[in-house]
Amino acid sequence: MKLDLDRIDPELKDGKTEHNALDIRRDNIEKIRALLEEGLVPIIDVPVLEAEQWVESPSLKTRVMIYRKSNRPNQPCLLWIHGGGYILGRAEDVRAKRFARDLDITVVSVDYRLAPEYPFPAGLEDCWQVLKWLPTAAAALGIDTEQLAIGGASAGAGLAAGLALKSRDAGGPPLKLQLLLYPMIDNLHATASGTIENHPVWKRDTSFAAWEMYLDGIPGANASPYAAATRAKSLEGLPKSYICVGTEDLFFDEDVAYAMRLNAAGVACTLAVWPGVYHAAEGFFPEARVSQRLAQGVTAALADAFGL
Repeated sequence: MKLDLDRIDPELKDGKTEHNALDIRRDNIEKIRALLEEGLVPIIDVPVLEAEQWVESPSLKTRVMIYRKSNRPNQPCLLWIHGGGYILGRAEDVRAKRFARDLDITVVSVDYRLAPEYPFPAGLEDCWQVLKWLPTAAAALGIDTEQLAIGGASAGAGLAAGLALKSRDAGGPPLKLQLLLYPMIDNLHATASGTIENHPVWKRDTSFAAWEMYLDGIPGANASPYAAATRAKSLEGLPKSYICVGTEDLFFDEDVAYAMRLNAAGVACTLAVWPGVYHAAEGFFPEARVSQRLAQGVTAALADAFGL
């Protein structure tokens, strides 16, 4: 099944982006990472205070980047998880910096271990360690332990969704919000949007390859819900949620279904659907009107959760 490119918002087209998607496999993942490191993806400078820190336990050492606009005390704190299909990306994330700047909050961005070298549950273990650490480090960080949220984009949102489930089940700290931007949460893609083969940026074949690397195989419907949140049997007891996704995204149907399940389980979930938007399009065309509205909605959801 093919995507009708006429459905894409005209401001999200440049004649190239809407026709292309990453083609990632186990045998080329190192090459793709090298290309990204060489700067083929532009780095946007957002002036904030920043610090690197290591969160350590007897068995694990996880790097985080801490972003702040100011050093005012008792700031709300967002644990941010970058995207990249579970196989790409790093903690130095422009969206994390923008949240810190725009809302004057502390953002702790996790440099979790990536697949295929470190398949599930390595990345989740990193995020879980950092989440447990935040209340113990509150005084040193200058954060309010009653104002914690978690969030991410794409695979980062998938990790955030899995982390919310893990925190619920293991007695983690109370969370004000799980902020899920077009989350990668379903390893099966057994939906109408999941059957389309030519989505821009992140296509079906690439997604299946990334899932195979992350899950270290193809467990199908038996995948852990902490890895693929749609596999969870119960969503009760999860924190207030915000999900946004575009109609031309591979993840569209699975994300909408997850939002509906959250609300049915008694979890207040706001669902923002953006017509004509494909995966991560706002990152390629930040000046587009729909991109600005999407970004404003995400920031407003976080501000509302923190009472800002």
